[in-house]
Amino acid sequence: MRHLDLSLDNPAENLALDEALLEAADAGEISGGVLRLWESSQYLVVLGRSSAAGVEVNLAACRGQNVAVLRRCSGGGTILAGPGCLMYAVVLPYETYPQLRAIDACHEIVLGRMARILSSLAPGITLAGISDLVIPQQPTAQARKISGNAMRTKRHHVLYHGTLLYGFDLERLGHLLAAPTREPAYRAARSHTQFLTNLPLPRSTLVEALVDGWQATNTLEAWPQARMTAIVRSKYDVDANWTIYRPDDL
Repeated sequence: MRHLDLSLDNPAENLALDEALLEAADAGEISGGVLRLWESSQYLVVLGRSSAAGVEVNLAACRGQNVAVLRRCSGGGTILAGPGCLMYAVVLPYETYPQLRAIDACHEIVLGRMARILSSLAPGITLAGISDLVIPQQPTAQARKISGNAMRTKRHHVLYHGTLLYGFDLERLGHLLAAPTREPAYRAARSHTQFLTNLPLPRSTLVEALVDGWQATNTLEAWPQARMTAIVRSKYDVDANWTIYRPDDL
């Protein structure tokens, strides 16, 4: 497995690159799987494939704060990305991991591995809900979310990607995102700031742990730039369904 630690300046390109890696792997251009790590230098609202922007996002606040609102190729809920939120993506071949074809098993296997990797650094991390990672919060011992995840499948591969909060400004969530339309039972109607928390780890430690834990020791030298550009042009440049709002300087 190889890794790609690459953060691009354009939010649409960052989202498109995850999808491009999946397409390239399914076309036989990348073999053995890929771990990608990135972090947006600017705040960015990312909708799930079927999320309703007008319901889940404070669009007026996003426009006022120059925060782009874009839609990713995978399912799941709406997130806010930006500084202090490490984004990860794994593209895995069914030939090596045939059990990932079952959606429930895919969540359990990928997040189970992520939990084992992270628990060596921050004990107590477990799976919760459908596709969350949580950590117990003292003194209440209530589980608080550190990672939300989603997936996209192709014929021969799966893209599984998500967030890892480690130094994020949690107060921004309540300003830019509305309350979710669907929430897991363990959330118990808590606000964004009461429900989420940051991992007590620096970015460098997280990156090293993920690369080692996924055995992605080799670097992906040739990444699918042409595919990424084509996705940006076909979706984010022209299709309002994918680009809800983006600042004029993008």
